[in-house]
This record gives sequence, structure tokens and C-alpha cells, in this order.
Amino acid sequence: MTLTVAVQMDPIQAIRIAGDTTFALLLEAQARGHRLLHYTPDRLSMQGQVVTARVEALTVQDVEGAHATLGPVERIDLSSVDVVLMRQDPPFDMAYITATHMLERIHPRTLVVNNPAEVRNAPEKLFVLDFPELMPPTLITRDKAEIEAFRAEHGAIVMKPLHGHGGAAVFRVLPEDANFGSMFDLFSVTFREQWVVQRFLPRITEGDKRIILVDGEPMGAINRVPALNDIRSNMVRGGAAAASDLTERERAICTAIGPELKRRGLILVGIDVIDGNLTEINVTSPTGIRAIKRLGGPDLAVSVWDAIESRVGRVLSA
Repeated sequence: MTLTVAVQMDPIQAIRIAGDTTFALLLEAQARGHRLLHYTPDRLSMQGQVVTARVEALTVQDVEGAHATLGPVERIDLSSVDVVLMRQDPPFDMAYITATHMLERIHPRTLVVNNPAEVRNAPEKLFVLDFPELMPPTLITRDKAEIEAFRAEHGAIVMKPLHGHGGAAVFRVLPEDANFGSMFDLFSVTFREQWVVQRFLPRITEGDKRIILVDGEPMGAINRVPALNDIRSNMVRGGAAAASDLTERERAICTAIGPELKRRGLILVGIDVIDGNLTEINVTSPTGIRAIKRLGGPDLAVSVWDAIESRVGRVLSA
């Protein structure tokens, strides 16, 4: 099966390929003989019911700095391609949401990965609340009295923006913390939506495990350990990745959420687990595939494309 694959992403020339999951997916697609097209979200358009993009033919190689070759720009009807990979990085803002509405017009006849309607309906820090029994105590609010009551009940907490990403603006607040008032004021003027408030998990120092699920099945994991004097384990914030197997508790978490991920058409998902507690379900542009392979794990790009090709095959035969 030879597919035409369009990837909606940030400019490919600027990515760092060593840790980029989108690039891993493109390498595997090209190795399978699929035709690749590249475009950035600002080149997505819709007129009536027709969704178009100005795309460039793309070839890739695993050579930093010479990793992408782009052809001339051409305008195409996106319903003419077989697969669209929606892989631009957050923020999950109105521009991101608008793109999901546009791509929803062509899905599933053109398979959009992940399903754009479900990406829109499953913000990473809200979707996870469907599984409260798997989580630490969590409050979504911007009400100061609610946060103070939550602190009084749970002690140290973590505050972070509801639609944040990459570990930006994640703070630990101690039970008695003179900075809380200033932090509340800062969040109030910076973020218009509610915030996430969670009980602090002290064993974050031992790592925040990223588990990759493909079509609802756990396929690989890495443990991300925060740098000294930091609670953020994201590798872009200095976290160190180590190979990791799944514990019995983590397998139980995957078993609990996997069927719902598959039902929603969320083919590639990355979940975060701290000390046996599910904290996020990442569906927008989850990462970790290249790190898992580099540390001796499986090449999960293979599993992702097996799942994509299976779904496309079912659509074409319907």
C-alpha cells in the first residue's frame, strides 16, 4: 500500500531531529514508500466545504541540518491525500482548535492522525479527569478561595496552566508559602482560563514516566528524571531520560484508558505517570518515540504506521 501523507507541522527546517517524534514518523513513512507532503498550519484554508493547503513535496534523511528537502509549493485539496498527520506543537489555543474544525471536514475518508474532533474534545489536562481513580487529587479553577481550601486539605501543591506545554510555568507551592499571593496574581494576569492544581507528588524526583500507547496499546516507555533543584522532568527543561519497563500499576492504567483512546481514534498518545499516578494524557503532538528507540527500546514509528495503514485499509474497503 502506497499512501500520500501530508504532515501539518511547524517549519521542518527548524526542528531538532535527534528527539523529534514527527521526524521519526516521516522517516518510517518514507522507508515504506509513502509520498510525503509538508505544510505549516498557516497554509491551511477552507472555502465552502473544500479544505486546501499549500504544500511542498518532502524527502527526509537522518542528517542533522540536512534533514529535509522541499519541492516547490503547490495548492492541493487535502481530501485528495490518504493521511494527514496533525503534528504542530501546542499551544492549544484558538488557532489549534480552528485547525481541528477544518480537518474534521475531511476525516475519516482522509485519515487525520489524531482524529481532529477528539483532539479538540480531549485537552490533555482535562481529558485525564475522566479517570479520577487513576490520578492524584486535582482541582481545575482560578478561584483563590478554592485553591486555598485545596492547599489546606492536601498540603504542598503544583500549579500549572491548563493549556500549557513543555513544562512551562509549572510551580510547586508549599503549605506555608509567602510567594503564593504573588504567584496567584501572576497567573491571574497571564492565563485567562482556569488552571490545574494538583497535590504535589514528592517522588517526582525519581521520575515522570512517559508511556506511548498506539491504538490503545502500551508500546514503550521512558522515565524522565528532573534536573537538580527542578520539579519539571521535560527533556526540554533539562530532564534526563532513562530506559524503563512498565510496573503492574502502570499496565493497569493503560488497560483502563486504552479502549477509550482507541474508540476516539487517538492512534498516537503519550501519557505521563508519576509514582503510579496518571497526570496527563497527551493527544496533540506527543513525543518520546526517538528517545525510546535511542535507549534500546522498540522503534514505535513502525507500530504507528502499522496502525495507520490498517485504518486506511478499512476505510478504502468500506
